[in-house]
Amino acid sequence: MSHPAGLPDLFIDRSLGRKKVPAILRGAGLRLKTLAEVYGVPADQGIPDVEWLERAGTEGWTVFMKDAAIATNPAEIAAVKAFAVRCFTLVRQDIAAHRMAAWFLNSLDDIVIACSQPGPFVYAVEETRITPLA
Repeated sequence: MSHPAGLPDLFIDRSLGRKKVPAILRGAGLRLKTLAEVYGVPADQGIPDVEWLERAGTEGWTVFMKDAAIATNPAEIAAVKAFAVRCFTLVRQDIAAHRMAAWFLNSLDDIVIACSQPGPFVYAVEETRITPLA
């Protein structure tokens, strides 16, 4: 597999970890940057979500995360809207890295279709589908 046409480069939030999930997604051919790669370690742990959301929107990156609360956090949803960020968040917190990556890959066709539209948006990523959150 290679990075699908129509899918912007990905930005992986710290909630998905620095190594395992990014490595699996890269192994599937996806182009991505992690929060740790963009901001450095250990600075990545202190970067406010609104700051990296602004950067992701400005750079045109699509965000993968594990933070469904983003859709209800006023400051974060304001940043998503202000910077037209495209976000996809896992709905479960209790799954292993290989399953996290699999859920994104299982829904990759639908993610590409969603990304054909301009942001802002937040989609929940479930095991085999995505649904709009905001």
